Amino acid sequence: MVHEENLKALVEAIVYVAPEPVSLKTLSQVLEGVEPGRIETALEELIEEYQSTQHGMEIRRVAGGYKFSSKAEHHEVVRSFVKSLKPPVRLSRQALETLAVIAYRQPVTLPEIQEIRGVDAGGVIKSLLEKKLVTPSGRKQVIGRPILYRTTRDFLIQFGLNDVGELPSLKEFEELARASLGEEAVFTDASPSESEPEAPQTGAENA
Repeated sequence: MVHEENLKALVEAIVYVAPEPVSLKTLSQVLEGVEPGRIETALEELIEEYQSTQHGMEIRRVAGGYKFSSKAEHHEVVRSFVKSLKPPVRLSRQALETLAVIAYRQPVTLPEIQEIRGVDAGGVIKSLLEKKLVTPSGRKQVIGRPILYRTTRDFLIQFGLNDVGELPSLKEFEELARASLGEEAVFTDASPSESEPEAPQTGAENA
């Protein structure tokens, strides 16, 4: 049985060692017999405690779960360290541009992506699929029924987003891409025009 005085420490330890964001559901399964409300209270207390300037880390809500990350004010030093490491994912400028189009206009078809970028994107799409940053999302109900593509949960984790509703401006996305993926890039204008509806829908990333 999990005692109240140990609950917060257990939650902290699980979130710390987890390679991916830990959901409340997962924590409830691991901490069998503990009410989800108690676990959520422990998480909220931990989030508040880690806001202290004595901590260089914080617990953030990412992709529907909870994950430790370094605080923004320490990013320059941490970024210098990370640059000395081999990044987990490397993308070319072409791949980043295509990823931006998909992120801001999803779900979107290959012909639509190629129309925006002005170049063939078939090979790039294959690479993004292999890296699990995008995934098929059905077919568009038009002639030829082309495949629709959208971003994945791995995309959210890579860029530290809770859902696609948190997508920043395109310029900020470029900066995120450089910091997260280690690649200089100048993106085409992937954001929807004023005459078009906002494409990304919260929750669409849950693959």
